[in-house]
This record gives sequence, C-alpha cells and structure tokens, in this order.
Amino acid sequence: MDDYYYMRLALDEARKAKEIGEVPVGAIIVKNGEVISRGYNMRETLKDPTAHAEIIAIKKASNILGGWRLIGCTLYVTIEPCPMCAGAIVNSRIERLVIGSKDLKMGGCGSVLNIVQNDKLNHRLDVTWNVLQNQCSDIIKDFFKDLRKK
Repeated sequence: MDDYYYMRLALDEARKAKEIGEVPVGAIIVKNGEVISRGYNMRETLKDPTAHAEIIAIKKASNILGGWRLIGCTLYVTIEPCPMCAGAIVNSRIERLVIGSKDLKMGGCGSVLNIVQNDKLNHRLDVTWNVLQNQCSDIIKDFFKDLRKK
C-alpha cells in the first residue's frame, strides 16, 4: 500500500461528501499502515464551520488512539488544507501530510500560507504534493460546475 492507495480512500470519502451536497473533500489518517480514521466535509450537514474533513478525521483519530498527539500518523487529504485545518494538523503533531491538489485561494500548506512548515512554530511536518492530482482537482471542479448550473 502506497500514497496512491490511501489517496484513493480519501477520494472515496470526498465522494461521500458530494453525495450529500457537501464540498467534496476527503481525509484519511494512517498509522503503521493501518487506516485509523476517515472524514469528509460536513459543514452544511452539521451547521458547523469547523466540520472540515481534516478536523473530523483528526478528532476521530485522537479518540481512537486515546490522545491528542498523533505522532507517527500520516494525513491524506484530497485538497490542500485551509489555515484552520493546517493549524489543527500542526497542533495534533501529525508527522506527514499528503495532499492531492493545491487550493490556490485558501491553502494553508504552501499555496497561500505555509503553516505546516513554518519555522516559527514548534512542529513542522513533511508534505507530499499532487498525489492523484487530476482526480482530486476534478471532483471539486465538477462539484462547483454542477452547483453553478442549478
């Protein structure tokens, strides 16, 4: 199992979001080759501005692992995390972040801001970009194209 395998799982989560009318972003947290948690956007469903895929996956992983430090974990996310999520990723001590596609308007991991590798913060992580980039980008583009048609 490699980054592509896990990103496909994150894309499955994004599809779940799309099916319920949410912006299709999916996240998977992996530790020692095992999927610990999953999440997808649920802001509209939960009426919660913090219900991003990454936040949901981080909360689930913390509950499963019994602590807030997600040391040794990798987060796979279809679209670059926003600044809020990037802050949560740093605070949770996730060690590695794998991103499907950039977010040139709200990206908090290098596109607009770079919170996850900021030398002034007490934790930085390794970032891998553009894993299944076209699929991750297309699901968002198609979602908003369809939304504009309605």
